[in-house]
Amino acid sequence: MKLRFTPRAIANIAAIADYIQKENPAAARRVRSHIYDSLQNLILFPRLGRRQKEQGVRKFITPRYAYVIYYAIDQAEQEIVILSVNHFAQKREHDDL
Repeated sequence: MKLRFTPRAIANIAAIADYIQKENPAAARRVRSHIYDSLQNLILFPRLGRRQKEQGVRKFITPRYAYVIYYAIDQAEQEIVILSVNHFAQKREHDDL
């Protein structure tokens, strides 16, 4: 499996880094790196995340900084499609089953 990011997910990660960078540039790099490192777990275990009410959408929470990653698995393309990335404290886009 490989990762594919939607434009929205890319914008989410950039916005997270920009927000943190205003106060602490080093922390922004660490958080962004942690998000990408956490995604390696999905490559190894694509069904690791919890299913959501919306068909085909799963939720994975990064272990350290509590970022919620919504994703879908595209079996035909052998891809994990990262739909969005938001902090746990933000409003959720999808509901758990």
